[in-house]
Amino acid sequence: MMDRPVRTERVADSRPGNGEGGGAKLPMRAFARSLPMQLLRAREAVMRRFRPMLHSHGVTEQQWRVIRALVESEAAEIGALAQRCCILPASLTRIVDTLEEKKLVTRRPHPADQRRVVVEVSAAGRRLFQAVAPHSEAHYREIAALVGAERLDAFYAMLDDIIERLGANQR
Repeated sequence: MMDRPVRTERVADSRPGNGEGGGAKLPMRAFARSLPMQLLRAREAVMRRFRPMLHSHGVTEQQWRVIRALVESEAAEIGALAQRCCILPASLTRIVDTLEEKKLVTRRPHPADQRRVVVEVSAAGRRLFQAVAPHSEAHYREIAALVGAERLDAFYAMLDDIIERLGANQR
């Protein structure tokens, strides 16, 4: 894939005393080429396809994320679950409270440390997962058809690489 050059934009400089009123060169890329914004736009484009289906099953996207993670791992300590789901621990606690009220998860103290909390998906949570999964996979097939399966696989690989390279600097 070709590297795109970093572009800078000229904008009208409205600071007092600028004189000419010409454009000032911004010292950074255009907002539209901001990687965080592009990733957010891509995420939103994807989630627009999933959100109505999730809401029809009575869960938010964050609640679904927690259930999916727990179905794969059986149980998780709340801190590890927060990290895995990319949800702040305080927010995850509220989400788990709601899921527990809906009887979709259970919570128990960690056997080795009573201060730590372990969350597990319940039988009702597994039934919800089984009901939602086929609809979710249908959306994935639709996205693959629109984007192209090979491009989508390449995108996953590229994202994995970015996460690995940038994450390695955080350790």
